[in-house]
Amino acid sequence: MSNALVVRTQRHKKIGDAASPMVFTLKRVAKDAKMFNLARIAQDIEALGGMSAEDVEHVGKAIVRQMRQTLTDGNSVRLDGFGIFHTTFKCRATEVAKDCTVKNIERVNIRFKVANTLRLANDSIATTKGGPNNIVFELVTEDDKPSTGGGSSSGGSGGGGLDENPLG
Repeated sequence: MSNALVVRTQRHKKIGDAASPMVFTLKRVAKDAKMFNLARIAQDIEALGGMSAEDVEHVGKAIVRQMRQTLTDGNSVRLDGFGIFHTTFKCRATEVAKDCTVKNIERVNIRFKVANTLRLANDSIATTKGGPNNIVFELVTEDDKPSTGGGSSSGGSGGGGLDENPLG
């Protein structure tokens, strides 16, 4: 099991308010986590046995295609042990009822509510150490950060760990 690397940063308590006191917080080390696509996950499932990577990719694409259709029909999708996908929207408010039409819907979103069996926990404070849904975090300093293979190691944060953009 690999550790999720985090680094201590300093920011204003109220973000955007220069008069707000400074506080310390943790954030993930930039580019620490890898992005896994369907092909990579299919290879991992193939290694477990039972299905070829091509079959897994085909099933994955079919699930996405069917979920898109189900969601555009206005329904929700529950994937057991994973969670529920549903749609929400943002609608502009009007003063008069006749002005409130479907054209007032400005944005449609897909939301995800994680299943309780998939909820993750911080291993350092979890009641069951080493549980299957626990994440092990490791605090690193600026000097301990692994190099990302390009560019300078001092870029980005200015003076003494003070981050210009603490949210990424």
